[in-house]
Amino acid sequence: MRWMPIALAVLFSTADARDLGQWETQQSGVRQWFQKLMQPDNPYLSCCGEADAYWADQFEMSNGQYVAVITDDRADEPLRRPHRPVGEKIVVPNNKIKWDAGNPTGHGVIFIGVGDRVFCYVTPGGV
Repeated sequence: MRWMPIALAVLFSTADARDLGQWETQQSGVRQWFQKLMQPDNPYLSCCGEADAYWADQFEMSNGQYVAVITDDRADEPLRRPHRPVGEKIVVPNNKIKWDAGNPTGHGVIFIGVGDRVFCYVTPGGV
């Protein structure tokens, strides 16, 4: 019975996360990384997948927070995601920065859901 709140949180919190099969074109290791990536402030919830992911190879600091800068010029339609213009700046809540999972993509990656909700941000960097 004590797992009921967690189960309900997972059920309702992942409603706007979208796996639409976009991982199929990725290399196996990158696909597995996307699939296993969990939110830093709630390790029971996925960061989502490519349908919510945008390259953010640049960032700024403002008032102690990361501000991710969208650098993703990939076509949105194949990824089935809303368009975000290159240069758009997204303030990242400190509890959404993912430090513990490496980064095999070669890009900073920000996962944004409905209503501009930031699920995770993985800074640019190494594996």
